[in-house]
Amino acid sequence: MLKQEENSTVPLEFSLIPADTRLESNGDGAPLNISETVSRTFFCTLTVTEQIEQESLDVSIWGSPDGQDFGKRPLLKLPQQFYRGTTKMVLDISFRPEVKFLRARWELNRWGRVSPTPMFVASLQLEEIPPMSRDTPTKRTVLTAHSIDGY
Repeated sequence: MLKQEENSTVPLEFSLIPADTRLESNGDGAPLNISETVSRTFFCTLTVTEQIEQESLDVSIWGSPDGQDFGKRPLLKLPQQFYRGTTKMVLDISFRPEVKFLRARWELNRWGRVSPTPMFVASLQLEEIPPMSRDTPTKRTVLTAHSIDGY
């Protein structure tokens, strides 16, 4: 289980696919308990560091209330990957209070005449985005304040 100190503003960071994981077949990551997170909004970074030609990688993030049943639809599907590189997306489950666990699922596809086994080396890191304070001014409130003041 992830723990965060009660008054901490340091976001949680964790891996759904640990760094340098070699993926050679379809699979699921281990369920991770996220019930202690504060904002329930995460910055997701998928990094592919190695791959071979003529293959694709599909990564998705799934949620569960109990760590067992992850349902039939993912919470987030990251763009399909063919090459090395980094893809970033935001996962916001703040309106899904029933989700207590997350896990990654990956699907590999290979085509062509060479070796039939796909291979990617990848990682999927999540960093919790800290909640925004009600006292933090946003662009909209600054614009509203200016229009009220007659600017």
